Amino acid sequence: MKIKVQIGSLTLPNPVLVASGTYGNGEEMSRYADLRKLGGIVMKGTTLHPRQGNPYSRVVETPSGLLNSIGLQNVGLEETLLEKAPFIKQFGIPAIINISGESAQEYAEMARRIDDCPAIDAIEMNVSCPNVKHGGIAFGTDIGMLTDAVRKTRAATSKPLIVKLSPNVTDITLMARAVEDAGADGISLINTLVGMVIDTHKRKPVLANNIGGLSGPAIRPVAVRMTWQVVRAVNIPVIGMGGIECLDDALQFFIAGAAAIQVGTANFYNPTAATDLVDHLTEYLTEHGLSSPGELKGDF
Repeated sequence: MKIKVQIGSLTLPNPVLVASGTYGNGEEMSRYADLRKLGGIVMKGTTLHPRQGNPYSRVVETPSGLLNSIGLQNVGLEETLLEKAPFIKQFGIPAIINISGESAQEYAEMARRIDDCPAIDAIEMNVSCPNVKHGGIAFGTDIGMLTDAVRKTRAATSKPLIVKLSPNVTDITLMARAVEDAGADGISLINTLVGMVIDTHKRKPVLANNIGGLSGPAIRPVAVRMTWQVVRAVNIPVIGMGGIECLDDALQFFIAGAAAIQVGTANFYNPTAATDLVDHLTEYLTEHGLSSPGELKGDF
């Protein structure tokens, strides 16, 4: 069975990854799940300098979903490269760092520093973080800024470069073609949708930042649709995500044409969601006489 996935020079042992911000950097989850079974870990979103994140409240549940406004709280790039990434390597799986910048130059500066870190296997550019005042949303929704940021980042590193797209645009395929032309090795999507929950007793938003990113099963139909559109618009691998909880959810993305998937919100209530999915996917392919997830792609 051929379940390895190639994205540029990055080889994933299988197509099941965990999404940035939902698995930390693997340390906490290693107590509950066998990380060696994963296709890789997309690390917690990292910025050039440490960030405290947004004020509380930062998370609220919604029907079939979760609204978060963490605001990229993290220890900064230096500590992430020195302390966090090496932990993942002991499990023999790829470590993909997720980065956010406030300018094209900052993305490039981070990429240059990452290029010298042997513990990092690839970079995922977060160009669409909707819950911080600086650090992504403009890049993900402005094709000119997006192209400039990806080109400068591509020029700064030899590591495989994946760009995580925002769904908060009119035509996702225009953004996808732009990042492909700018040198991306792969595309991941979707990031969260922008949402708001209002406390009707207080008559004000629940989140201190007012808005947040909506994830979970509520966004899955949108994610599947956008994955299907982007797969047919570009010639580089597409990693699909958005509300994947179980095998049937994952199969929808593979049938839509995704080369790999990321499990996100499900990790919060089921730490073995992704590792279980690896087993279930392998069993499904065997049962149906398929040699790889790529054979699931539909012609529609």
